[in-house]
Amino acid sequence: MLAQGLGATAVTAGIIFLIMLGCVSSTVRYADKLAERLGEPFGTLVLTLSSTCIEVTLMLRIMFGGEENHAMLRDTVFAALMITLNGVTGLALLSGALRHREQSFNLRGALSFLQLIAPLSMLILIMPNYTESSPGPTLAPTQSVFLGVLCAVVYGLFLMLQTGRHRAYFSLASTSEVAVRQKRPRRLVDITKPVFGLIISILPVVLLSEWLAHLIDFGIEELHAPAALGGVIIAGLVLFPEAASAIRSALANHMQRSINICLGSALSTIGLTVPTIIIASGWFDHPLILGLSGANTTLLQASLLIAMLTFISGAANLLQGVVHLMLFFGYLIFILFP
Repeated sequence: MLAQGLGATAVTAGIIFLIMLGCVSSTVRYADKLAERLGEPFGTLVLTLSSTCIEVTLMLRIMFGGEENHAMLRDTVFAALMITLNGVTGLALLSGALRHREQSFNLRGALSFLQLIAPLSMLILIMPNYTESSPGPTLAPTQSVFLGVLCAVVYGLFLMLQTGRHRAYFSLASTSEVAVRQKRPRRLVDITKPVFGLIISILPVVLLSEWLAHLIDFGIEELHAPAALGGVIIAGLVLFPEAASAIRSALANHMQRSINICLGSALSTIGLTVPTIIIASGWFDHPLILGLSGANTTLLQASLLIAMLTFISGAANLLQGVVHLMLFFGYLIFILFP
């Protein structure tokens, strides 16, 4: 009977997951259309912000529905960092190198992302292990508020610079491409249709998120799977369209857009998801477990170091992609076999 129940649950979960995956995947097409009309980095921003909205919705459903998961924020943020910094980045570098050998990108833009990702991720995921104001790998209310405000303010400042003063850091367009983009008139209808399509594609995900949350909780509990697997499932679902877009951009020899997607996704998870969940947890008096274990701390530090070494070069090649994928597969193995 238990096997039959698990089988039915797996089928239901699979159907819901595929429906949500299809809806999430449709955001790639609309985001690409916006990118063509708006140019970088606005097209990438639309994609990352849409995915972050879906991520927050799923996390809130799981955290406050059924069995409370106090480590969901930590697990999802860490999973998102591992997937974007290692999995998606590795696949983009590998696929781009196989087709184009070596690809160039704007060094200043990549380092601007990492200058925020590195300290913020350490403050959120490592520092709670060493604080004394609260027991365990947690933060006191004052510390949580400080980190939430810090993430939101710094990310807002970054967006202002990315779309304004330092917009050139995040593009690698030729002079002819820039001239064509400037001459092309932007009609309101050209922008409205993709935006409307994005909203329509997100709605089914929001509506189905409660059912998926219950199924994830049930499946992990019945199969005695690691609780961190829930964070991987959420992050994987949310980041799928961004991964597909990043790989497609790398294959089209648009490595700058690919890097904007990979690193922008990681930063938006920290800058938007973390403050939102901290506010919700404080409102509902839901304690958060934030500190990573020793093994995961090592993986995070190694990932940040390799990302720095990769993007400080200003060029992408095959070996860099292999190294990033090595860390990603190591992350998966240590989740399944801790």
